[in-house]
Order: sequence, then C-alpha cells, then structure tokens
Amino acid sequence: MADFNQILDAGDVDGGVINVVVEIPAGSNHKIEWNRELACFELDRVEPIAFAKPCNYGFIPQTLDEDGDELDALIFTEQPLPTGIFLKAKVLGVMKFVDDGEVDDKVIVVPADDRNNGNAYNSIEDLPAQFIKQVEFHFNHYKDLKKAGTTKVEGFFDAAEAKKVIVESQKRWTEK
Repeated sequence: MADFNQILDAGDVDGGVINVVVEIPAGSNHKIEWNRELACFELDRVEPIAFAKPCNYGFIPQTLDEDGDELDALIFTEQPLPTGIFLKAKVLGVMKFVDDGEVDDKVIVVPADDRNNGNAYNSIEDLPAQFIKQVEFHFNHYKDLKKAGTTKVEGFFDAAEAKKVIVESQKRWTEK
C-alpha cells in the first residue's frame, strides 16, 4: 500500500479546499490511526462505546501538528465515511485542543461537494449548535475512564484561523 503522505498533499489551503484521509467513521469506538512508517491503518485501541466518535475523524496529508502526528480533521457528514478514503473538504474552522499537555488541534471540514444539503455549510457558524456541543463534550471527556482531566477543548475558531494552523503544520512537515 502506498503512503498517503507520499501521494497526497494538503490541497488548496489558501482556497479553503483541502485533502483529508478518513481514519475513523462517525459512530465508531475503534481508534484507528494511520501508521506512516508501515503505510497502513492500524487499530490502536478500542474505546468504551460511550465515547464513540460524534463525527468522522481523519488527517490532512503532509502536515504535522505539535504532537508529532498528522494534523487531525473532524469531518461533518450525515452518514459515516469508511476508513481509508480521501475527500476534498471545505475548511470551516478549527477546534483548539490540548491532550496530555500537547497541542492536538482538529480542523473542522465538510465535503467540498455535498449536493445532499446544497453545500449549505460554509462556515463553522452554519453547523448545528448541538453538533458543536457534542464534539466539545466528546473531546473533553473521552479519556475520563483512563486519564480523567487530561483533555481540554480551548474553543472553536473560524476558517482563517484553521488555515493558519494548517500552514504551520505544513511547515513542520517540510522541516521534519
């Protein structure tokens, strides 16, 4: 299997349409991660079902967040997306997040071409308020049964801030 990071780049960050690879489908409690050294997906662990992902979860190729992993993306869709696909995604914003003292931000995206909803989501403010609450609750508590108090959502920010986070992560990737 080819390494996504060798084939795909982050996409058109300035234009707000990026490439995202899906690791975890919405509703799954399987913590699936891209293993860049083996160039395959790996089941890292099985989380308690109470902490199933509230949305699809993936990464942006050729980026590195401050925690040393590819920059994460939260992909809002009405149906789960399967592990291993990539999509062109519209950047809506970013959730600033700290996990075990390390910055682990999550870029929030939707499919760039979503004809089902008429491409109705163009900013983070367009997402349902209940969805934002669920995401915030999930990430503030998903480690509570093992390491309570080690995660903290610091806030949700717009697409301009998300693009800055992506560009910084691209720089870390090229400097690695």
